[in-house]
Amino acid sequence: MNKISIWIKSIILPLALGAIVGLIIMPFMDYNSLEKPPLSPPSIVFPIVWTILYLLMGISYALLKQKSLVDSSVNISYYVQLVLNLLWPIAFFVFKWRLFAFIWILLLDIAITTMIRVFFSKDKLAGVLQVPYFIWSLFATYLNLGIYILNK
Repeated sequence: MNKISIWIKSIILPLALGAIVGLIIMPFMDYNSLEKPPLSPPSIVFPIVWTILYLLMGISYALLKQKSLVDSSVNISYYVQLVLNLLWPIAFFVFKWRLFAFIWILLLDIAITTMIRVFFSKDKLAGVLQVPYFIWSLFATYLNLGIYILNK
C-alpha cells in the first residue's frame, strides 16, 4: 500500500465511523435538557473536539502503518478502543443507559491507556498524539458520572 493511501484510509476510517455514529445518535441527543455537572461545555464543543480526536487517531495509526510498525498489539489496542468509543454514545444517548455508559467509558479509558502504551512503544509521536484523547475521555467520564448522578 502506498503512503498516500495509508494516510487517507487511516484518517478516513475513524472520521467516517464517528460521523456515522453521530448521525445515529442525533435524533436521541438530550444533552441540552440534562442537568449537568460544573465545567460542562456547550453541545457545539463535542463534534469539534471529536473530529480533532478522530483525526489524531488516524494520524497516529498512519504513522505506525507507514513505518511498518503495525502488528497484532497495535491493531488489537487500536480497534478495541475504537469499538468501545463508537458504542459509548449509543449506550448513553440512544438507550439512555447512563450508569452502564459510565462503566463502559471506564473500560474505554483503560483501552485508551493500553493503546497509548502500545503506540508509544512503537513510535513516541504516535503515542503522544493520543494523550489529548485520553484527557478528553477522562473529562467525558466525569461528565457521564455527573449526568448520571444529577439525572437519576
